[in-house]
Amino acid sequence: MFDAIDRKLLSELQSDCRQSIADISEKVGLSPSACHRRIGILEDKGIIERYAARLNGEKLGYNMTFYVEVSLEGQSEIILSAFEKAALARPEVLECHLMTGDADYLLKVAAPSTTDYERIYRRTIAALPNVSRIKSSLVMKTVKRWYGYPPNPDKL
Repeated sequence: MFDAIDRKLLSELQSDCRQSIADISEKVGLSPSACHRRIGILEDKGIIERYAARLNGEKLGYNMTFYVEVSLEGQSEIILSAFEKAALARPEVLECHLMTGDADYLLKVAAPSTTDYERIYRRTIAALPNVSRIKSSLVMKTVKRWYGYPPNPDKL
């Protein structure tokens, strides 16, 4: 089971995983060796999956974000697997989620312009296997970005 120190460790790592072990250990009230050991345990348990840099899409020229609902011709395992395999292979698809509701999948796609999105729409999304319907929504403004999970007191 996890405790308050684990929650603090996870919070610190989510806010800035480039901090030194010494800095993190000071903030959570552990020795550097105990802090390092606990982080290793969280990694071994799969709670910490990996470390990565968060890039700013707008500064990279991706000025538009679209959420795309995709409905398929059917929901057999073969159809779903074929779609997922193809979506995974497309770098334009930033996220892909199997959903409940009207659409089968929700995709997140970033593009520099509407012209670029039209190309992605035609050549990538519409070309994915077994697509029967596509509905795109343009993000006008991001009010809150996702920066990490809040501590779940039931699990931690």
